[in-house]
Amino acid sequence: MLTNNPFNFDYSYLSLPGKLYSIVKPSSFSNAEVLLWNEKLGAELSLSTKKPDDFLAWFLEDESNSIAKSYAQAYAGHQFGHFTTLGDGRAIIIGEHLTENNKRFDIQLKGSGKTIYSRGGDGKATLRAMLREYLISEAMHSLNMPSSRSLAVLKTGEPVLRETMHEGAVLVRVMKSHIRVGTFEYAAHFGSLADLKALTAYTVKRLYPEIEHDEYPVISLLNKVMIRQIELVVNWMRVGFIHGVMNTDNTSISGETFDYGPCAFMNSYHPETVFSSIDRNGRYAFDKQPDIIKWNIARFAETLLPIIHSDIDISLELAQTALAGFDKAWQERYYDTMLNKIGIDSNNPELYSLVDDLLQIMKELKMDYTNTFLALSQEISIENNPINRADFKPWLEKWQDAIDNSNGRQQAKKLMNRNNPVFIARNHLVEQALDEAVNGDLSLYERLLNTLSQPYQYQNNCDEYMKPPDKVFEENYKTFCGT
Repeated sequence: MLTNNPFNFDYSYLSLPGKLYSIVKPSSFSNAEVLLWNEKLGAELSLSTKKPDDFLAWFLEDESNSIAKSYAQAYAGHQFGHFTTLGDGRAIIIGEHLTENNKRFDIQLKGSGKTIYSRGGDGKATLRAMLREYLISEAMHSLNMPSSRSLAVLKTGEPVLRETMHEGAVLVRVMKSHIRVGTFEYAAHFGSLADLKALTAYTVKRLYPEIEHDEYPVISLLNKVMIRQIELVVNWMRVGFIHGVMNTDNTSISGETFDYGPCAFMNSYHPETVFSSIDRNGRYAFDKQPDIIKWNIARFAETLLPIIHSDIDISLELAQTALAGFDKAWQERYYDTMLNKIGIDSNNPELYSLVDDLLQIMKELKMDYTNTFLALSQEISIENNPINRADFKPWLEKWQDAIDNSNGRQQAKKLMNRNNPVFIARNHLVEQALDEAVNGDLSLYERLLNTLSQPYQYQNNCDEYMKPPDKVFEENYKTFCGT
């Protein structure tokens, strides 16, 4: 049996009814190796004194019962609007790590083998897909986005069959919690009332202990999750991020972005942009994300109805009142963020049209989303700088007047620089870096990763990372779920 566990593991989730999880052990890979190790995250988790290879046996080579408490979570979900039973089909939580500051994080192995929820799949993952998630999740974190984190990518030394043979890998994923709307859907549809109450009480205690003694803690939970998700999706819109699979099983109760499969960053601005190969009807297009998160929160509210109040009519009234606050909360947070992007620090409804007009111009002129906002805030060389366009001048003059009448140009630039990234994970650069990485050359991947770790700071010799792809690439680019 392995000793000297590098983690400080706890297993509070196993206090829940057994229906909500299954004890399962990760597959053993005798030829596994650490390909990427996130030293910064390791330090944040109080693991800085450990060497990457010290963890490998705990992850993938342990034939003993040292991590016998590892488990896969059961959940359901609405996928593209259709309810289905799911669960961790290729992900296993090996423990809940407690840091020196007593912060709790799930340590999950993604691609580590079959579970009872694999639904005929092999439970494995490809190296390319795990490298992609590592890159995008860390880029999102650096953009100040609540997100899952990536501690390591491990090569398994075994092939994985998808459309062709691929090299296998496991991602070590870190989250505050993997509890999702789909977890509550599973408890509500397939568990007892006691199961649903237990899950709710556990979630409140773990993620939102401040509401534990509220008059209606279940409604407080609904409100907390709704606001967290509004803030999260507004942040996605701020940087032009498209999740691609906003199913309820990918909507976290903790308000973290996770599952980076068919996600992408928008280049040329168009509100109906879709990159996911499986989103054929544009359900999860860029401008549909607010509507979808509202829909997902409504599904969450439905699961809670039996336990909000003993009188179902009162439960329904309280839930509807909470959901009725979505539109106002969204509008306030969205325009507050978008006004910040153009340097205005007051949420003045009279200036909302300034944002709307800018987006309409960007759409009509097919302007780059990131570089347009960047051009307003930083005096750096930008290819096809929109400020130099004659048809952009009328809006520019209105904007400058608004800035002068608000907080002034100097303060406006500081505000814009905090909200407008210089670098995003441009899709063509990501694919190029992944192509080289899976062929054994990590140099471009690591350089891109390093650049994206400081997205709000202009960096010399990195101008190529600011350029959007050519039109042909953009029109034909598709992302895939990687399962």
